[in-house]
Amino acid sequence: MSSTHGNDSSFLGGRIPPEIESMSKNLKDVDQELFRKLLKAVVSALEGKDCRDVLKSIAESNPIPQDRLSHIIAGMYRVLSEAIRIPTSSFKQETFKEDLRALRVPEEFISDFCSVVFGNRRAALEVASSQKDPHLPTVEDLKWRVDVAISTSSLARALQPSVLMQMKLSDGSLHRFEVPVSKFQELRYNVALILKEMNDLEKRSVLQIQD
Repeated sequence: MSSTHGNDSSFLGGRIPPEIESMSKNLKDVDQELFRKLLKAVVSALEGKDCRDVLKSIAESNPIPQDRLSHIIAGMYRVLSEAIRIPTSSFKQETFKEDLRALRVPEEFISDFCSVVFGNRRAALEVASSQKDPHLPTVEDLKWRVDVAISTSSLARALQPSVLMQMKLSDGSLHRFEVPVSKFQELRYNVALILKEMNDLEKRSVLQIQD
């Protein structure tokens, strides 16, 4: 089965970003030496380094107009950003090459892209990418206990158990709340159901990674 369909590309989803389309058009007449200089600068930028002086020097020493270089750099940045987000366990190098060919990236530049996405610097790029991505605090610890109210202002709630829960998040904040037993049982049921569905999916051969 092909990894590309029409204008779709597997690592980009169903729509090709305009900066990547523009990059493909502007790569004409770019030699490999210039491409590798730009790629090195883009990788440095993805790692969080300041590469403005390097890019300025490249622009001043090449006859290619600066606006064309800007389109190329923006496209390279987007290609690498999107590719780094996908785990290598589910993203094969040959698939990436096919996608780049579908995007009309010159063959001599495809190996350079692959050397970054599947090379030694990938780990550093993944770390830098995860730090840039917006994310919500995660649950670090969860404690709970059952509490029974002996008497309350509402007779209907007397001797009714409830579950007191405390969550500690990765940002250090604590959240305490009370959950009725019925809702706690519903939570237990839904968690068990999700775990069962995940286990069923893992058993399906279509989702197993083939080497």
